[in-house]
Amino acid sequence: MSGGKSSQFCNDMLKLWFNAVGIPNLADNAATSPLTTIYVSLHTADPGSGGAQTTSEAAYSGYTRVAVARTAAGWTVTGSSVSPASVILFPQCTSGTETETFAAAGTAASGAGKILYRGPISPVLAVSPGINPEITVATALTES
Repeated sequence: MSGGKSSQFCNDMLKLWFNAVGIPNLADNAATSPLTTIYVSLHTADPGSGGAQTTSEAAYSGYTRVAVARTAAGWTVTGSSVSPASVILFPQCTSGTETETFAAAGTAASGAGKILYRGPISPVLAVSPGINPEITVATALTES
């Protein structure tokens, strides 16, 4: 059998991962300690399907991952795509220059966290001293 997921199931999966909304009769969010925050990281290259949040992660001075609530207040799910509900503003670069080409949504504030979703940033983010990189609400990750 060939095919893929239905658009409704794609929407349900994104709501489960990003809004902590269960899928009736299939999956719920009732764990002892469910993840309440998703950590967004920037990357200078694609971390790849086997990568962690530390793979090709931004390294400019001042950089840290940004915590976003795993709720509808943090993420907007529409159809088969998810976008930040508000601008994700990263810390200001204090020294160094680099170009961020990918972003990832993962499980850890630091260290080799698990990447839930990753995707290219367009246009790429040129980072240099005094710049606060940001991901806008127009940025979307698509489930297929």
